[in-house]
Amino acid sequence: MTTTAVTHIASLVTNDPSLGNGTPLGLIQDAAVVIEGDRIVWTGESSKAPATDNVLDAAGRAVIPGFVDSHSHLVFAGDRTEEFNARMSGQPYRAGGIRTTVGATRAATDEELSANVARYLAEALRQGTTTFETKSGYGLTVEDEARALRIAGRHTDEVTYLGAHIVSPDYADDPAGYVDLVTGPMLEACAPHARWIDVFCEQGAFDGDQARAILTAGRAKGLHPRIHANQLSYGPGVQLAVELDAASADHCTHLTDADVDALGQGSTVATLLPGAEFSTRATWPDARRLLDAGATVALSTDCNPGSSFTSSLPFCIALAVRDMGMTPDEAIWSATAGGAAALRRSDIGRITPGARADLVLLDAPSHVHLAYRPGVPLVSAVWRSGERVV
Repeated sequence: MTTTAVTHIASLVTNDPSLGNGTPLGLIQDAAVVIEGDRIVWTGESSKAPATDNVLDAAGRAVIPGFVDSHSHLVFAGDRTEEFNARMSGQPYRAGGIRTTVGATRAATDEELSANVARYLAEALRQGTTTFETKSGYGLTVEDEARALRIAGRHTDEVTYLGAHIVSPDYADDPAGYVDLVTGPMLEACAPHARWIDVFCEQGAFDGDQARAILTAGRAKGLHPRIHANQLSYGPGVQLAVELDAASADHCTHLTDADVDALGQGSTVATLLPGAEFSTRATWPDARRLLDAGATVALSTDCNPGSSFTSSLPFCIALAVRDMGMTPDEAIWSATAGGAAALRRSDIGRITPGARADLVLLDAPSHVHLAYRPGVPLVSAVWRSGERVV
């Protein structure tokens, strides 16, 4: 196989503490990376790089792992500009706005939905995202949820069944009946097309008992749990996530000391989604509190048409540093290795021998510029599985 070296990297983020300066980022100065096929086969100082078939000179720029976006909602149609405008004019965000997208998504064709997913993924790729998870949740019928997952599966392996996004408008007067649907015929139709199962455990969506029933049913079908937890209010979501060994508890905005302790001691990743707080003018999650408790923290976009219509992890990194108490080093780790942990993956989110060759070349000498220069398009090149795609 052809080998390619990227040399004269001013600062290389490996996310391997055994390399470089021994920090969680495993920083190597004046570094090089060698790619063979779809894998990283060597990292180290540029002066020690082995001979390769091709060489690309980074010319003193930084290289980081491809971003891992472990929480998005990309299978949708329609627009919620009016809702956003109203929210920015003083109206509060509520979970029920999802119903607007449900109607538009049901009316869309498969081709329209797939084109939308491809559009937003291309947008994310240009900003350095090389791995993403995405969910159903805007169909809320057996047929529409299953087709959403089939469409998502054309674009990623990280597919999540979210029939329990809200109670379907068709079951407005029978929420127990909808839970039966989600855990019965809908699950049967959707499980073959998904890796994960998720539920929005929140006032206006599903309570703790309903969420436990949904996640337990999904686990029995081979789907691993994740959960929308504690976004709009204090609730049982985080404790339920830890109890069920969910891969991640996502949002984590309103946490008790017991919630923080549970996340600090368990394997469930706390996935923070600052785009949602930015777009809804809500309370920022306290990342510092979680990190100091020993929790593993991921950063993701929550890209969706209602509460966080951004595909930019660099933007989320800047928000996390400015408003959530994270250092630039912690934020870059959480948007790469943290996202990988939330997907229980060890082959992505790092630049170390054996890892998938997902790299981002920044038009800057350090990863710190992602927070230092917010809003500036710093991504110069992107490799995914060893192929230069941007």
